[in-house]
Formats: sequence, structure tokens, C-alpha cells
Amino acid sequence: QVQLVESGGGSVQAGGSLRLSCAASGSISSINTMGWYRQAPGKERELVAAITSGGSTNYADSVKGRFTISRDNAKNMVYLLMNSLKPEDTAVYYCNADAYGSDWSVANYWGQGTQVTVSS
Repeated sequence: QVQLVESGGGSVQAGGSLRLSCAASGSISSINTMGWYRQAPGKERELVAAITSGGSTNYADSVKGRFTISRDNAKNMVYLLMNSLKPEDTAVYYCNADAYGSDWSVANYWGQGTQVTVSS
């Protein structure tokens, strides 16, 4: 089993910055794509950014140029640096990963989420 634990959420004024972290732990053989999703009240969960084990990245159009995703493969961690935050970035942010367990079976995992609130 693999566990994902996010940290770094909080409240910030518009224009500010936050850095989210996600640590993967458990019986992990390898992790493929890791990503961040968010869900605002009354809206569907959406992809914010994703990064492959090789470092290729993908961003939602709404965050391009403002957010940066990175990962540390040795530590099984993924980060999301969020700059120039806007009130519309307010949401619960979830870490996601495709991970191979100790038996090399692959599954998709979610963290518990961390709240990001941006005030105008």
C-alpha cells in the first residue's frame, strides 16, 4: 500500500505564493506520473499539473506561467510552487500518483488534500 501526504496549504492574499509538498510512503517499487489536482466548492476535480518520472511536465492552461511542478525521485516527493495566486485558485489541492508496489502491481493513489485559500 502507498500513502500520499500533502503539506503546505494555507491562506494567502492575491499575488502571494505558496509551496505544496507531497510525500509518498509505503511499499513502493517505483512511481510513474505524479500530479496535483484541485477541487473548488461546487466544481469537479481538475488537473493542475503533472510530472513524469523523467521530468516531463504538463500544466492546466489556467496556471501556466504561475505554477511550477517538480519532484525528487530519491525522496518520492512532488512539489507545487504557486506564484501570483488568484482568488480563483482557491480549492482543496490533492496529490496523485501512479505507483508500483512491492509486487510491481501498479495502482493510482490520492492524498487527503490540503486547503489553499486566496483572498482578494
